[in-house]
Amino acid sequence: MNSTKHTPSPDAGTVWIDLENSPHVPFFAPIIDELEKRGYSVLVTGRDCFQVADLAKLFDIDCKLVGHHNGKNRIAKLLGLCQRSLQLDLAVLGKKPRLALSHGSRSHLLASAILGIPHLMLFDYEHAKPMPLVRPDWAMVPEMIMTEDVPFDADRLLKYPGIKEDVYVPRFKPDPSLRTRLGITAEELLVTIRPPANEAHYHNPQSDELFHAVIDLLGAKSHTKVVLLPRNDKQAIAARHRWPELFAAGKVQIPNEVVDGLNLIWHSDLVISGGGTMNREATALGVPVYSIFRGKTGAVDRYLSANGRMVLLESVEDVRTKIVLARRSFSKPATANSDTLDFIVNTVVSLMESPQRRPSPKMQ
Repeated sequence: MNSTKHTPSPDAGTVWIDLENSPHVPFFAPIIDELEKRGYSVLVTGRDCFQVADLAKLFDIDCKLVGHHNGKNRIAKLLGLCQRSLQLDLAVLGKKPRLALSHGSRSHLLASAILGIPHLMLFDYEHAKPMPLVRPDWAMVPEMIMTEDVPFDADRLLKYPGIKEDVYVPRFKPDPSLRTRLGITAEELLVTIRPPANEAHYHNPQSDELFHAVIDLLGAKSHTKVVLLPRNDKQAIAARHRWPELFAAGKVQIPNEVVDGLNLIWHSDLVISGGGTMNREATALGVPVYSIFRGKTGAVDRYLSANGRMVLLESVEDVRTKIVLARRSFSKPATANSDTLDFIVNTVVSLMESPQRRPSPKMQ
């Protein structure tokens, strides 16, 4: 995030962005910066879970924390969603946002609907269950997702070029000190692993089986180190309980402080993840990546797999036979499609200027 602060025009209006999950922080950081450069005021709220608070500080985002994660129980999730929506409304009273912008934040969607604020919701996984009764005014997805696969009115569906990781990967600059800080030598092979989102509604228990098989496989290999990025304390505790000897030997480690995910990926020899964002970040950086996600495969992952940029692991046998453990050559990060950021920001500006009108066809 650019540390230079921009003074918004008093007449430009306010965009309200909600950071509900950790991947939203790096995604929205350049969008916030660009909107401020164009004279818009940006109000940012965030959910206090999944390292959102720490990442917001890392990216120098002024974020008001509202609510927390409510676990896997469906009733608790529903009650928590309603509670956070009301808390969000209280947090922005008097601010009068002209547009709400999120990447799949349901509580933000409900909150903006209660206040009558137009909502643009981005998402990149077409199989996520839509929120009943309340829909965003506009939805925006990557261009490779078919219109008929999105549970949304076609005349309010917008598409952007590339994938969401193309928004922020072009700004990435490697920090060469990372491996040293992690205690990993130049001769050792570094594997970064993200466990499955086992509290998500789309979770498939088979993803956990593949995750366990991956750690067992890597733990038995010499000169291989694993950096594990659990989604919450519960996952961290479970991992230490299941593989105490690997943690004791330093074969597996969990960073003691928040790390820049892109920097960690770039300095890894390969990435294995049960979540979409880290997998797609690796593809955008040109790092070998294996997916252990076993929910319904989305169009973005199918596209990346078909183009040889991601390997989908579907069984324990795949874990044993398809993962290639080899040092990779380091030159410079792959160049991603920087047009994606401009396209999304232009769409937001168009809606800010005329929120009752659909963006012009040239933006689709």
